[in-house]
Amino acid sequence: MRILYLNPNGTIGGAEASLLHLLAALRAAEPQWTLSLIAGAEGPLLSRAEAMGVSAGVIPFPRAIQQLGDAGAGSATGTGVRRPAFLASLLSGGVQAPAYLGQLRRAVREFSPHVVHSNGFKMHLLSAYAPLPDVPVVWHVHDYVRERPVTAPLLRFCASQCSTAVANSNSVAEDLRSAFAPSLNVEAIYNGIDTEAFAPNGPSLDLDRAAGLPPLDKGAIRVGFLATFARWKGHEVFLRALSMLGPETPFRGYVVGGPIYQTNGSQHTLTELQNLARTLGVNDKVGFTGFIDDPAAAIRSLDIVVHASTKPEPFGLVIVEAMACGKAVIVSNSGGASELVHDRVNALTHEPGDAGALAARIQELAGSPLLRAQLGEAARRTAEERFSRTRFAGEFARIYRRLAGAWN
Repeated sequence: MRILYLNPNGTIGGAEASLLHLLAALRAAEPQWTLSLIAGAEGPLLSRAEAMGVSAGVIPFPRAIQQLGDAGAGSATGTGVRRPAFLASLLSGGVQAPAYLGQLRRAVREFSPHVVHSNGFKMHLLSAYAPLPDVPVVWHVHDYVRERPVTAPLLRFCASQCSTAVANSNSVAEDLRSAFAPSLNVEAIYNGIDTEAFAPNGPSLDLDRAAGLPPLDKGAIRVGFLATFARWKGHEVFLRALSMLGPETPFRGYVVGGPIYQTNGSQHTLTELQNLARTLGVNDKVGFTGFIDDPAAAIRSLDIVVHASTKPEPFGLVIVEAMACGKAVIVSNSGGASELVHDRVNALTHEPGDAGALAARIQELAGSPLLRAQLGEAARRTAEERFSRTRFAGEFARIYRRLAGAWN
């Protein structure tokens, strides 16, 4: 079988990390299959895919596509987009659409896939126009769509071109069914991870050095927040929670990650977050490491991993990765993230946006090594049982075979 993957960018956020887990698992489970990846921009995603034996290339997005999005984009297309104006709307009136789609369509024809798998909203839209008419298209949906003023109406026009939409949680699946039923076939498949790479034992990372900070005092607690700089990920909540910790809790916070999106208005800048830490009086207690190529090593360096999304989290890959590393995790209890954990069994939870509640959970874990160990052990068992990438790849292979027909 020949499968072509389409991804909007070449950087590695949660959707791209999930894609890499899927590609690696499929290479192991179905070595005779041919996999190829096209991205809309250069970045480490391509070299990581090529290292797995996946051919990878770039057809660069025109600037107007790069910056199109729902964050502050009401004037770009609005909610009244009509199908004849789709391409003009997609490019905010740009004239580059036909040329770009022509390039993408030629690449699809040259690869001659049995299935096209798109991995982001912009590629979902483009995949409805670029692939050949008889090639089934799978949308791998990692985010909620219903309340997106630009994306939702455009996707509705394209939904009939999608053979199956795979949501990364039951929460996202329900959102899709609500937005597109009955025009879209929806299945829910939890993301999978490599539970051998993400494991309690293995190399750790010197986060202090990565952040340009002096070594941490012995006995202090390392509290980590791993996320892209998307505004809804809760960086402000994390920093405010740290500012509420009492003097009896010696700690250092680490913000791991950076900006990856090209959409206007969708993310924090590093300067903005550093200024907030300074305003809150924790700039000497928080390190910003930037993007870390080995997230498992970063996670193993921490005592506590915090998830603080202020909106419902579609899945929360970093939650599962931290669980697999046997870490005590604090989870924002909303959306798909709430499906992953049980409060005080394999994680602690807090209400989204509640910095005070998050501070209380951090303080509780910081003062109890026993609770951290108990939660970490239970989290590791959960990750092995529910989130292996062998299961992940097997469920996608079933969908590919069904859509391709000849491989049943």
